[in-house]
Amino acid sequence: MRPRERMLLHGAGALSHVELFALLIASGSRGESAMQVAERLYASYDADLHRIGRADSQSLRLIRGIGDARAAQIVAALELGRRRMEQVEMPGERINTSRQVAERFRARMCDLAHEEFWILALTRANTPIMDFMISRGGQSGTVADPKLIFAKGLALRAAALVLVHNHPSGNPQPSEADRGLTRRLCDAGAQLDLPILDHVIIAGMAHFSFADDGLL
Repeated sequence: MRPRERMLLHGAGALSHVELFALLIASGSRGESAMQVAERLYASYDADLHRIGRADSQSLRLIRGIGDARAAQIVAALELGRRRMEQVEMPGERINTSRQVAERFRARMCDLAHEEFWILALTRANTPIMDFMISRGGQSGTVADPKLIFAKGLALRAAALVLVHNHPSGNPQPSEADRGLTRRLCDAGAQLDLPILDHVIIAGMAHFSFADDGLL
């Protein structure tokens, strides 16, 4: 039974990763079926969905049987998955744990090849007001300007802030620079009555919390 027929009969959850990619690829080429092209795609990234999720259309086009249109379809499907993950929180939800912060930001940060530094502004009840990006950098770091961070937080009338940035290396452990910046921002937040509740580092599907480790 072909993947499309299996999905219509049993639902998408019954299909393997390769079969789902075959549906996106839709048709084969040069004497190959869509399943064979999908198998080559999956094997090219060592059967790792996270690696495929980080691939851009240019990289996907290097795989035989995947041209511009198919690469665009695959990238679009994976992007929709990320955007769905970003919308899991319910309106009015209180942010009480580092896991909630990680889940809120993971979709937009887990596959990045560069660092980004974000702020989550909270009310006194710990409900989100807004997420905003402070800076975007390279693979090894980015610059977070304290003046910009607190100016934005005060403008939003936030009661507290959570710092969030990613490590493209996949290692969630904070660097000495991360620790120093966090200390400076916590000190400044105390002076402005705008406390830093946590600093969460996203590294793929893992995360590190300064608050959970008692570093604030």
